[in-house]
Amino acid sequence: MAAYRRLDFGRVNRAALACFDDILRRWLPGGKFEGSEYVVRNPTRFDHRCGSFKINVRSGKWGDFAADVGGGDPISLAAYLFRLSQYEAAQRLAEMLGITDG
Repeated sequence: MAAYRRLDFGRVNRAALACFDDILRRWLPGGKFEGSEYVVRNPTRFDHRCGSFKINVRSGKWGDFAADVGGGDPISLAAYLFRLSQYEAAQRLAEMLGITDG
């Protein structure tokens, strides 16, 4: 059984939101900012054009209204995009952000 270290999901999400614009450009290149939303094609499905997949850069809430999926924070977005569990997504995001103590 894998050993899990304790992670502070709130801390990871707050740190991600502080630089969310850059994270989104890295994870989802080719999108555009429309007010407080980042609009981009959904890479998890055959998305013909931008419009239905949006991420709020201030709150972290996101949704693909064509596929009826969504979430409320950067961790859930990472889990969705990279097909990870919430814990694995939090762990990888923490590592990417340099958070080493949970």
